[in-house]
Amino acid sequence: MNSITNVSIVVPVYGGTAALVELCARVGTVMREAGLSYEVILVDDHGPDDAWTVISDIASYDDHVRGVRLSRNFGQHAATICGITHASGEWIVTMDDDLEHPPEAIPSLLAVGKPAQPLIYGVFPVRTHNRFRNLSSELMRWSLTRAFPDMNSDYTSFRAIHRPIALELARFGLNRPYIDGMLSWITSSVATVEVKHGERRHGESAYTFKKLVAHALNIFVTFSHVPLRIATYGGMVLAAMSFLYIVYLLWGRLTGIIDQPGYTSVMSVILFACGVQLTILGLIGEYIGRLMGATYRKPVFVVSDLTAPQERH
Repeated sequence: MNSITNVSIVVPVYGGTAALVELCARVGTVMREAGLSYEVILVDDHGPDDAWTVISDIASYDDHVRGVRLSRNFGQHAATICGITHASGEWIVTMDDDLEHPPEAIPSLLAVGKPAQPLIYGVFPVRTHNRFRNLSSELMRWSLTRAFPDMNSDYTSFRAIHRPIALELARFGLNRPYIDGMLSWITSSVATVEVKHGERRHGESAYTFKKLVAHALNIFVTFSHVPLRIATYGGMVLAAMSFLYIVYLLWGRLTGIIDQPGYTSVMSVILFACGVQLTILGLIGEYIGRLMGATYRKPVFVVSDLTAPQERH
């Protein structure tokens, strides 16, 4: 084995423990057939199962596998960045732990990559998710591409990233990172490769509806000014409507059409205005919270354990 690693495969592990043995075996077969030196970095993000025991066991007999354990759950994107900081490969491939990203497609991504083309996404023409998950993903994708015009609309978590670009991700220091938004800031040289979406044979996706909503809120608040602009324009529209309503009340009072302004109409306007104000304050609070997080310089991740290094043959 060459001392220089060509490819580092980074896999954040959360709930996909049952597929890790097969995943590492398939990665090994593909990399050997392609004639590439490689390493697999499994990052335990403190999921619902005992992933660290499985990761340690695989690393004990497979000298290409390294394990990194985080001190608590930091999220998929933070765990991925953690794996990238521990990677030594010229190219870094990120993929999920559930075999929906087929390892056999890795050489196809790498074949497109070059220094002038440092970011390649594996895209799926047809996904094996259920109808609700596919619909929510497409809605999210539609919203993001309009909020971030520079973002590649075919982004996925199955990526091949040239090392100099990948290392820039750790320099952001965001305690709630979003890798694809960060990559859109770093480079506009993006390519895509169509990949067959694999079947998830173990467990269920960790992204519940609640987590998807929280993830979307984090992306929009951290990487976009769109919510603030919506709040601003909404406030202007409300102010204009309120002004027109006041003019109508004055005109009605002077002309005798309105003898006594109704309590219901006045209260409805007041309550509506208060609701909008609270919404705007909530959005501003979210932004202030992100700024405070950056000021506190909270770590993106904290590593609690590493597997023992093995001698490669």
